[in-house]
Amino acid sequence: MQSANQVSKKSLWAGWIITALVALLLVFDGVTKVMQSAFVMEATAKTGFPLRLIVPIGVALLVCTAIYLIPRTCILGAILLTGYLGGAVVTNLRDGFPFFSVVLFPVYFGVFIWAGVYLRDARLRPLIPLRS
Repeated sequence: MQSANQVSKKSLWAGWIITALVALLLVFDGVTKVMQSAFVMEATAKTGFPLRLIVPIGVALLVCTAIYLIPRTCILGAILLTGYLGGAVVTNLRDGFPFFSVVLFPVYFGVFIWAGVYLRDARLRPLIPLRS
């Protein structure tokens, strides 16, 4: 029998797998920004953001991702990443991209961020009670 503060092994593994996949994509995105890859420079120029902001945005993403990966601070990391992704939604919406595929992609990604935390961290369960 599990106490209220524990999660099953299956849930824990599923949560860590989702978290790892999400984190890999976020780290890739952050590193490409910090390294100022040609693709990132071109895409940022199209959005109208100054190119000097690419590195600070990449650093912010990497810091938020690191906070997300630390078990004691994963909820704070998820909150910070949700804010980051909210900015991506607004940018995509402003630039007139297709709504369900491009504009909402950060929202879909955010769902996976929170699913990973929900599955691996029992502290979140009382705040989001899912019922069967």
